[in-house]
Amino acid sequence: MNIKKDDKVVVLSGKDKGKEGKVLSADPKGMKVVVEGVNVATKHQKPRKQGEEGGIIKVETPIYACKVQLVCPKCGKGTRVAHKITDGKKARVCKKCGAEL
Repeated sequence: MNIKKDDKVVVLSGKDKGKEGKVLSADPKGMKVVVEGVNVATKHQKPRKQGEEGGIIKVETPIYACKVQLVCPKCGKGTRVAHKITDGKKARVCKKCGAEL
């Protein structure tokens, strides 16, 4: 899985197609990511402690990692990820412009 936490991604398919957001969490075992402002569901929550309010809250739910694409910070477009080895360190680079991600 090429996507990590705090990466900026764009959604490729589904009801939120075209939306951009930051990855809040990544689950490599389940191949899912949670993206800020994408795939938002409403959840009915009861108050658990005294003084706490219940109600309807909005929460981001996970989507498959194959439905999102990394956004290059230099060219600002969705791009595939290539890998480049320099001085024994592996780095992710943009396929379009060659900038390090």
